[in-house]
Amino acid sequence: MKINTVLFDLDGTLIDTNDLIIASFEHTLAHFFPNEKKEFDIVPYVGEPLIDTFRRIDEVQAVDMVAMYRKHNDEHHDRLIKEYDGVYETVQELKKQGIKIAVVTNKVRDAALKGLELTRLDQFFDVVVSFDDVEKAKPHAEPILKALEELEAEPETTLMVGDSQFDIQAGNRAGTYTAGVAWSLKGKEFIEHLQPNYVIDHMSEIMDIVGVASR
Repeated sequence: MKINTVLFDLDGTLIDTNDLIIASFEHTLAHFFPNEKKEFDIVPYVGEPLIDTFRRIDEVQAVDMVAMYRKHNDEHHDRLIKEYDGVYETVQELKKQGIKIAVVTNKVRDAALKGLELTRLDQFFDVVVSFDDVEKAKPHAEPILKALEELEAEPETTLMVGDSQFDIQAGNRAGTYTAGVAWSLKGKEFIEHLQPNYVIDHMSEIMDIVGVASR
């Protein structure tokens, strides 16, 4: 069946926020644990809700750690964010050709919209489902199903594109096709191990998957 809807994760998929995420995380750990070198590999958990990640480190201080992280993230956002090659052009073309598109992210709404605006992608997305919009974030299916409801789309004709296990798992649970991006901070081998329907090396490959050519 032809794919007519594409859902995108944000961080690490549409926008390169890797440096920002790591910097904000390291800043937070240094603040809360100034007298010890707190060892924690953030990479495997990039993409899950912040509160869950920080609870792995310190259940008691997790809420305060999230607040510190978000403050640093907001202050350094515009300086550290970069664009991925081909993302703008691909999203623009999908929109032009009538493919339904949305962003489905575990990021809070204000931060998500800020990133979309900075990279000029905001003009293409009428639907953005964020952490603030659901009761259960990815890897739960709820964010994807909410986006499909707003788009009036069906999971059987939808592709979920992301850079982490949380995206692929959410897509599987919602009944969509899935695509993992090889530029994930976690590495192409990690993405392939998740066994999505597709693994893409460049965002333009989405055009072939949905079966449309650039005009």
